[in-house]
Amino acid sequence: MINFNTDLADERRDIFKKANNLEKIPGIETEEFNEENNIKTSIVKIKDKQGEDAIGKPIGTYITIDIKNLKIADENEIQKASEIVTKELKKILQNHINKEDDILIVGLGNEYVTPDSLGPKVVKEIDITRHFLKYTPEYIDPNTRPVSAIAPGVLGTTGIETVEIIKGVSDNIRPKLIIVIDSLASKSIERISSTIQISDTGIVPGAGVENARNEISKNTLGIPVVAVGVPMVVDAATIATDSINIFVEKLQQEGESNEYLNKLKETDKYGIIKEALMPKDYNLIVTPKEIDGLIENMKDVITRGINFAL
Repeated sequence: MINFNTDLADERRDIFKKANNLEKIPGIETEEFNEENNIKTSIVKIKDKQGEDAIGKPIGTYITIDIKNLKIADENEIQKASEIVTKELKKILQNHINKEDDILIVGLGNEYVTPDSLGPKVVKEIDITRHFLKYTPEYIDPNTRPVSAIAPGVLGTTGIETVEIIKGVSDNIRPKLIIVIDSLASKSIERISSTIQISDTGIVPGAGVENARNEISKNTLGIPVVAVGVPMVVDAATIATDSINIFVEKLQQEGESNEYLNKLKETDKYGIIKEALMPKDYNLIVTPKEIDGLIENMKDVITRGINFAL
């Protein structure tokens, strides 16, 4: 059984390929594009149950946008990244709803825990239109799409499963599609707040940190759910694994490579390290010290991306 410990479909694909020594996974198709400003987009399409079973993700499309050096990004770079989010989000929306259909935006996460606050922060800056169309339609373009938004909080502060809150709201206002924004977990230090995953399969909050809540998807809500997520944390085993790889590469660069170091680098160390850390509760969930600034930058990228897409 492969221990993925990541919410990202492209990471799961790579882990499965490495573990099984495969060039391609049956039931999974991949495309990659290099955008401007060192931004790379990859698309993982899970086509059937064989692909679904392989990496533990539902059948559907997963778009990953990698943005380098977002922590020092300027306004132009943030804008460029948001335009790519807009472009990819529009493609997904066109496959599921019409141009004027109602959309509900849901900001998942805990506003008071910085790495988990992305969803609520984005919701505060979404261009909301539903109430204008309902109460002052004479001032609004009749072709305006009705958009509403909520930040339902987390089970620990509300005592209610997030999907129950969303379903209650959805059953009353009847949107045609829901967009959820959430913080994710990754298996790479480099991916923290520098990657955006957009998928049309919904989301299982907390799955990447082994704290899975009830699924938020078409299966549970009856309408399409598009998930927009950003890795904000990794666990200690990931940091240790990456650190060992960096250490081995350093020794190799200095000419101290040997057969043992090559073998060590190729070995899947994550599972071994996690087994060593777990009994003492040392497998901590970690986020960088610059997380406040990273959250703000990514919040701007995603907010603009969604607003222009709608």
